[in-house]
Amino acid sequence: MSSEDRYSIPLQELYKQVILDHHSRPRNRGLLPDPDTTVHLENPTCGDTIDLQLKVEEGRLREVRWQGRGCSISMASASMMSEALKGKTLEEARRIMERFRAMMRGDAGPFRDLGEIQSLQGVARYPVRIKCATLAWNAVEMGMSGLDPEGRS
Repeated sequence: MSSEDRYSIPLQELYKQVILDHHSRPRNRGLLPDPDTTVHLENPTCGDTIDLQLKVEEGRLREVRWQGRGCSISMASASMMSEALKGKTLEEARRIMERFRAMMRGDAGPFRDLGEIQSLQGVARYPVRIKCATLAWNAVEMGMSGLDPEGRS
């Protein structure tokens, strides 16, 4: 076993644990009583679905809520996305989303700035799974596209 293999196995195991933790204990799951925007998306390839809601105040994503059904990758990705974007300005959220998309394209990292989200980096090797991982991100991008810089729809 090379020294690289010796260190990559525990990291892969850690990433697997992060994904399973977000899948079994999803963060920010549920719906808002008065969202500023709501998006429903479905991955036609596998049937995963997500309903995403945003509450924006003074140009910040005050609430990012979601509920959905699907594989562990799509649900964990939605949970991680909601944690990463909640409280961010719309511009900060767009930068995080672009970094995530670069990672999913297989661009060269590092992606340490993405925190736990980098646990999804291995998904980039499986094109079918990329659609699962990006479902929630596509939903938030669609939700934000209808908002002005202050977050008004």
